[in-house]
Amino acid sequence: MGKVLILNGSPRAPKSNSRRYAEIFSTACKLPSDCFNILKTNHAALCQKMSEYSDVLLVFPLYADSLPVGLLNFLKYLEVNPPERKPVVSVLINCGFLEYHQNDIALEMLRFFCRKNGYRTGSVLALGSGEAILGTPFRYIAVRAIRKLAKSVDNGKYCNIQATMPLNKRLFIWASTRYWIQYGKRFGITKEQMQSMKIE
Repeated sequence: MGKVLILNGSPRAPKSNSRRYAEIFSTACKLPSDCFNILKTNHAALCQKMSEYSDVLLVFPLYADSLPVGLLNFLKYLEVNPPERKPVVSVLINCGFLEYHQNDIALEMLRFFCRKNGYRTGSVLALGSGEAILGTPFRYIAVRAIRKLAKSVDNGKYCNIQATMPLNKRLFIWASTRYWIQYGKRFGITKEQMQSMKIE
């Protein structure tokens, strides 16, 4: 029987949407699974653990059309310190854009890493509107896609899955602008401050 190692590559791992996606996957997956956050201090331990699992699921958000730097650093370490037995690598990536294809460059980077280092690529779930979808009536779309991902890992019939909110671009921009303005208010930040270069 297989076993899944879920690695959360979000820089905000304990409070991230990636954590929530990982929890949905873990609940839906029939295989036993363990979830760990990728930290600066645990690369060696995670690389050693990998040998104990048939599958690894990398869960992370898109960062500047790429992989989060913490995940990149982990992959660099993994390249030099591979596990004795290499698991199948599946991916659950989400981006704040409506279009799930915005994840394509980051996914190509991971596929290249897997090819170069002898890992089999498993299933891929590319989520659009990932920052907000769980807090909307369209949550079911993300949950359904994650369940499909879990099933594909369960039975070893790996596939590519895409999902996003069923909104046109204009409505999505209006809704996302509203979301970020409300989000900023919670931290005392105005729309004007968010639009300036002096936000930090």
